[in-house]
Formats: sequence, C-alpha cells, structure tokens
Amino acid sequence: MAAHAGLPAPLCWLTLVPAELRTLRQLDRAVTECRRCPRLIEWCEQVAREKRAAYRDDDYWGGPVPGFGTQPRIWIVGLAPAAHGANRTGRMFTGDRSGDWLFASLHRVGLASQAESTHRDDGQELHGVRITAAVHCAPPANKPTTEEQHTCGAWLQEELRIITPKVRVIVPLGGIAWKATAAALRTGGWEVERAAFGHGATAAARTPPGSRGSGRSVTILGSYHPSQQNTFTGRLTEPMLDDVLGRARDLSRED
Repeated sequence: MAAHAGLPAPLCWLTLVPAELRTLRQLDRAVTECRRCPRLIEWCEQVAREKRAAYRDDDYWGGPVPGFGTQPRIWIVGLAPAAHGANRTGRMFTGDRSGDWLFASLHRVGLASQAESTHRDDGQELHGVRITAAVHCAPPANKPTTEEQHTCGAWLQEELRIITPKVRVIVPLGGIAWKATAAALRTGGWEVERAAFGHGATAAARTPPGSRGSGRSVTILGSYHPSQQNTFTGRLTEPMLDDVLGRARDLSRED
C-alpha cells in the first residue's frame, strides 16, 4: 500500500463523519484511513498481497478508494471498487473493464479528457463530474453486506453534503447504487421522488432547507452498471450508456 505513504496523518473515526469536513480533499483523505469494516479491509489487503498474475509487478493500493473528481455538477455513484481494478490502482473505475466502458463513454460525450483510465497518474481529467461509490472497499465476491453498506453510507452522506451547492444531476450505476443514493439524500434532508430503478429512469430530488441553494431541483438519472455481466450480454450497450451520460451532461448545463 505504498500509495498511502504521501497521505496526511490518519484522522480518528470519531472526528470523521460527525464533524463537518469542509472539502472533498479532506473527505478523500479521511476515506482512505477508514477501518470500520474489518472484513473488507482484510480482503483488500489479501488481494493486494496475493495479486493477480497479470498484475504481479503492480503495487496494489489495497484499501478504501476515495472518489475521483472535483466539485461536480454530475455525481456518478457506483457500487464498490473491483478487487483488481480500483483496489489495485487506487482510483474509482480504473483498471478494469467496467471502468473502460465508463470512461470511454464519458470521453465520447465530452465529460472526460481521455477515453481510458489506467492509473492515478495517467493525466485523466473529468469535466464537471465526480465518481464515487456506495462502498469504498472492494468486497469479496463483489457483495458487500447490508451492514457494510450502511456503515459506508455515512461517507456517501458526507460527500453529498459537500457537493450539494453545485450538483445538478446524480447518476447511480445499478439498483444498489440507486437505493444507496436515495437513502443518503433522504438522510440528508432532501425531498426525493419515489421511483423504481431502471436504465434511463429518473426521479426528482430537492435540496434540503438551510443548504446553499435550498429548494433547488436535482435530477436522479439511473443507468445499468457497466459490469461485464451487463455489457457481455448486451443488456447495456455503448449507445445506451452514451445516451444516459449525454442526458446528464445536458441537464447539468441547465439553470
């Protein structure tokens, strides 16, 4: 986990979520130091030690992965890092086929500087977009427990609080992310329209009273997750993903 060496000293858990973090940089630092889910931490570190043969020379990140991007108008929420993807590279949706699909689409619709995201120092930049996840650690079999989702939901709520002033569109990738996003919004005092998840499904949300820009409308726009299960079977195609992200781009530019 050499990638953690340059990070500031760890913050005590008791100061993380209850105290208001002012910036995304502070939040990202705190996320990387979280150790609230021992099963997930043990799995991330085990994967980093054992590695996949194709990546045996890589220095795995092997721990909680922070979000990627600055203050966004479009907030993309995934499920969790892949064991040999973001858990290896230390950047959300980077280093696996799901990420290849997502970044290629973001690039095609003008929201990413490059069509590929291979490692943290590859020069990739997002334009008005931030990518995060409902769970920040890679889970065994890609299945976090309900308790782990609930625990990590505190980070999602804190990130939402920080980005509220500028966010215009929220794009959950998959049903779990859709539910986690709605839960974080409601916990944060947002009014959220109840709507079933589906590719291209929308729901209206309104920023909470007392927040900057309180009462402003934000669109939740669902997309199937670009997992191999979806892309290999044709459940999700490139035009389908481009359509959702293109709509998010257009909506984010409306006043």
